[in-house]
Amino acid sequence: MLTLRQDDVLLGCRAEHWRDALDQAAESLHAAGLVAPEYRDGLHAREAQSSTFLGNAIAIPHGTPESREHVRATGVRVLQFPEGIEWHDGQRVHVLVTIAAQSDEHLDILRQLTHVLDQDGIAERLAGAERAAEIAELLSKAVVEARLDAETLCLGFPARDHGELALAGAARLRQAECVDAAFVAAVAETAPRALGRGLWLVTSDRGVGVPALALATPAEPLQADGAPVQGVFCLAAQGQAHRGLLERILALLDSDAPETLHRLDADALLARLAGESAAARQRLVTVLNAHGLHARPAKQLIQVARAQGIAVRVRLAEGGSEAVSAASLTKVINLGARRGQQLIFTAEGDGAEAALDAVCRAVEDGLGEHVEPFDAYREPVATEPEDAPALEPLADDVAHPAVAASPGLAIAPAFVLTTPSFDYPARAADPAAERRRLDDAIREGGEQLEALIQHARGGEVSQILSMHEEMLGDPELHQAAREGIDEGASAEAAWWEAIDTAAQAQERLADKLLAERAADLRDVGRRVLGILCRVEMPEPPDHPYILVTDDIGPSDVARLDTSRVRGLLTARGGATAHSAILARALGIPAVVGAGERILTLASGTELILDGERGRVTPAPAAERRQAAEQRLAERRRREAEAWEARFEPARTRDGHRVEVASNLGNTAHAADAVERGAEGVGLLRTEFVFMAHAEMPGLETQIGEYREALDALDGRPLVARTLDVGGDKPLPYWPVPQESNPFLGLRGIRLALTKPEVLETQLKALLMAAAPSAEPKRDARPLRIMLPMVKDVAEFRAARAILDRLFEEIPAGERSDDVQLGVMIEVPSSALLASTLAAEVDFFSVGTNDLTQYTLAIDRDHPELSAQADGLHPSVLRLIEMTVAAAHAEGKWVGVCGELASDATAVPVLVGLGVDELSVSARQVPLVKARLREFDLEEARAQATLALAQATGEAVRDALEAR
Repeated sequence: MLTLRQDDVLLGCRAEHWRDALDQAAESLHAAGLVAPEYRDGLHAREAQSSTFLGNAIAIPHGTPESREHVRATGVRVLQFPEGIEWHDGQRVHVLVTIAAQSDEHLDILRQLTHVLDQDGIAERLAGAERAAEIAELLSKAVVEARLDAETLCLGFPARDHGELALAGAARLRQAECVDAAFVAAVAETAPRALGRGLWLVTSDRGVGVPALALATPAEPLQADGAPVQGVFCLAAQGQAHRGLLERILALLDSDAPETLHRLDADALLARLAGESAAARQRLVTVLNAHGLHARPAKQLIQVARAQGIAVRVRLAEGGSEAVSAASLTKVINLGARRGQQLIFTAEGDGAEAALDAVCRAVEDGLGEHVEPFDAYREPVATEPEDAPALEPLADDVAHPAVAASPGLAIAPAFVLTTPSFDYPARAADPAAERRRLDDAIREGGEQLEALIQHARGGEVSQILSMHEEMLGDPELHQAAREGIDEGASAEAAWWEAIDTAAQAQERLADKLLAERAADLRDVGRRVLGILCRVEMPEPPDHPYILVTDDIGPSDVARLDTSRVRGLLTARGGATAHSAILARALGIPAVVGAGERILTLASGTELILDGERGRVTPAPAAERRQAAEQRLAERRRREAEAWEARFEPARTRDGHRVEVASNLGNTAHAADAVERGAEGVGLLRTEFVFMAHAEMPGLETQIGEYREALDALDGRPLVARTLDVGGDKPLPYWPVPQESNPFLGLRGIRLALTKPEVLETQLKALLMAAAPSAEPKRDARPLRIMLPMVKDVAEFRAARAILDRLFEEIPAGERSDDVQLGVMIEVPSSALLASTLAAEVDFFSVGTNDLTQYTLAIDRDHPELSAQADGLHPSVLRLIEMTVAAAHAEGKWVGVCGELASDATAVPVLVGLGVDELSVSARQVPLVKARLREFDLEEARAQATLALAQATGEAVRDALEAR
């Protein structure tokens, strides 16, 4: 962006004629090395087209697009003419701001200058200035953009009082990077003030980077001090820059909107805050000018607006910019509208429609400039250059690495399913017919989902499909689509616009789980779109196959015929996506994130898909295929034998004891884990208790949940991880500011210690749930509590102090005495400091998923890199080795609860490193027990030594396979 400096200003210039002044301006640019001499002709050509006089004695000469070839560097020169010049349009000019711009940088200067155009006396001050610094300061005042847009709105928040709404608004402003933690703290200390009509306000200027306004509305009716709470404004104040935001609050108070806030979507609410009444007529038009609304087309626009005889207002469609008078040059220029952006014009009263027709037609015609059409209804599609190399096909008989998403081995021909395209008209002439089409398609989509739910296998499948059914029945989606149809859109265009808008609103939330729900919403939307467009998925073959596709939605997975689908292979996706979760629930081996090259496979190509190692081998040679068939037959035999022996203690061939426990995401599944042979629960993710409630669960609620698991375990140990939310997975009632890297932010024990009362309640609930019970008699309830994301001993001590105090406060008969407190080794620093931690903790549990991610600096869900995030990487193994050595030196035990614990190749390595417990999914318990019986401790130690000697994760796997 161009900026004005003191050295850019030339004082005391004189000229008899405006052409002479223009020549001096061109020479100043040339002397500064910014332009070639020929640029002078471009300045004169621009003035011949239209005057560059801006206002308040300022002109802004700049070249034509054709003269940009003479610009050597972007820059600006300001010439002061104290005596003034008669410009060719009859205006008096004292300052020329002469611009050499290689693209559109002059528009930024133009926006900066608009703040001086309405100031009284500015012309005299510019003419009389005796210092260059004074002129630079007058002209280069930074434009502070006050923020109010869809990202600062927090609609339908599940708050219990207006204070929580205020904090939700503050959190939204921090997520938008307008404020910092000091602002949030200030809001927490300030009670909202009643403005009347159900609106409340809280404001602070502490920690404000950008002045901004948030509005949080409640999900359910609220009252405070006997008055209704329709919404709470959270204002980040800064100097005078927020005054316009206050005016917009007043405009809302004067409108009919306050009592109907709960019925307004973000667009309607922004319209009210922009000063538009419900009675205003509205029209949308796209800016076609190559350089946006710069001075010349803006002049044309205001002339058309002034000729209408009624007030016409305009604002940018994107965000929540304030509606301004379309008859004000400075206001229109200050919108900064660029090509492709949409403007919303409004007008009220008699003649409104004709006025809107006139201004919109003028914009469409280019406002005096030649313009190219802009297709507003089609999203730009990224296409590869014509000379871009084609994707290289996968080599035959070579194992290609990807992400292991669901365990198992499959051998079958590929069925390559390409993503369907939906072609439909953007507009339709008969709204009534379009509404009928949409209603029929929604009804048919609901019937399809209901049929899938009836035939679904697995509780998770039914739950997710039921959620899809609820999404499809959302009346707000239906209403948004119908409104689009009423405005002339086709049923397809209106429906997808409603879906995409709702999905984007969810994606703006700093919540990974909600982002996944946005993907589900689009999956629902595509179902209806397919019905409207009569697009049917290709019929799969009637013989066993491996499905190969770019990506797949949850409902597509649920639709799979598991009697024929042997495996799932996708180009995109991660191991935590809903499609991967459902593949595991259905027992379908899956490999994901394999890259676009898999789409070059031809249907019918035979594949070997290894869902445990995350590999796919196309067109295997006879020898490799025979080996895979033997592995598959062996696996089936082992599964049957493992199931029969599932209740036997887990031991190596020579009798070395290694406990095999189950990971649980819900206490209701504890009984199933025991039935599958689990010797305890090695990881209970307690956040499910918190995520299942609309507000913070109390002590009794938590006791009941934890006791269900302890009862089912019948004396087997329970390892419960304390609340692990924040950053990438915040709770709706515990707003956490958006972070640029949530995996390195406020989460786990860090977040819990910011509200120690929450941690205290959870610890108390666990202690009391594990207390001996008289009916039925249950004496032994071993409880192991572990803290997530601990980086050093200080965080552990803070939690230990709370636990020790609870032991003193709770009577002995009402709590468990068999309690251990440990930490998860997920952060490299905790492994490196394991010796200091081991002196104080009772145990370690290694979370290999996060430890691998943080050690290798690879997001395990990254579409291209996730295949390289291998827990068998020697660097990860060395950290595990350090952890085990430190723990055993203090007589403490170590478990592993990440995915590596169920990796058949990794199991002997972990045992050889000295790991005492492996915690895996309940489905994997029998197989891991069986794997332990296949080797002895000496062999395990040899494999661990071999793995530690390798240089890469791939080399580790190759060496272990060769052995």
